[in-house]
Amino acid sequence: MDFEKTLIIIKHDGVARGIMGKIISRFENAGLKLVGLEFIQSTDDLGQAHYPDSNDWLETVGNRTLTDYEERGRDAKEEFGTNDPIEIGKAVKGWLVEYLAQGPVLAMVWEGPEAVKIGRKLVGGTIPAKADPGTIRGDFSVDNVELANRHGRPFYNLIHASGEVAEAELEIELWFGGDELFKYDTNSTKIMGQQGKVLKNN
Repeated sequence: MDFEKTLIIIKHDGVARGIMGKIISRFENAGLKLVGLEFIQSTDDLGQAHYPDSNDWLETVGNRTLTDYEERGRDAKEEFGTNDPIEIGKAVKGWLVEYLAQGPVLAMVWEGPEAVKIGRKLVGGTIPAKADPGTIRGDFSVDNVELANRHGRPFYNLIHASGEVAEAELEIELWFGGDELFKYDTNSTKIMGQQGKVLKNN
C-alpha cells in the first residue's frame, strides 16, 4: 500500500486564536500520522518560494477571485484596476506571502493512504464562507474574498494543505528539507500494513 505525505500549515490566525490543538485533532482522528512538525516564522523569500509563479496558478487564483465577485454582483476592476486574472492573481499572491509572514505558523507533515486528498477534504474549500460545515475552514472561519480585498489583505482561511502529491513533495522539501521527518508505528499503520522504525529518515 502506498502511503503519501502532505504539508499542512496552520497559519498565524489559527495560531493566534489558540485552536492549533483542535485542528491537529482533525487529522489524528482521520487516522493520518504526524511525521514532521515545526513552529516557524515565515519570511518573504520562503513565502515567495511556497506560492507558485506560473501563469496557470496565477490565472486559477485570479479566476477564483473574479467568480466570487461575479457571484456577489461586484466589479473586481473597481478593487484591482483590471479584470485580467493573471494580474489579479499576482496581487493575491503578494497578500498571501504577507499573510504567511504575519507571525509564527505551525508547519506539519502528515502521512497516510491518500494523505493529500484526505488533507484537502478535512481542510475544506479555499474560501471560508463557502467551505462545507464539518471542515476546518467551514467550522472555524467566516472570512470572504470581497471583504479581504476591500482592505487590501488576503482572506483569513486558517490553514494550507497541499493540493496534489507532486506539490506536496516540493513543499515538504522547501519547509523541512527531507531530513526532519520521522518513521514510527501507530495503531493505524500496523492495521493497514505499513510498519517503520523509530528513527529519522536518512
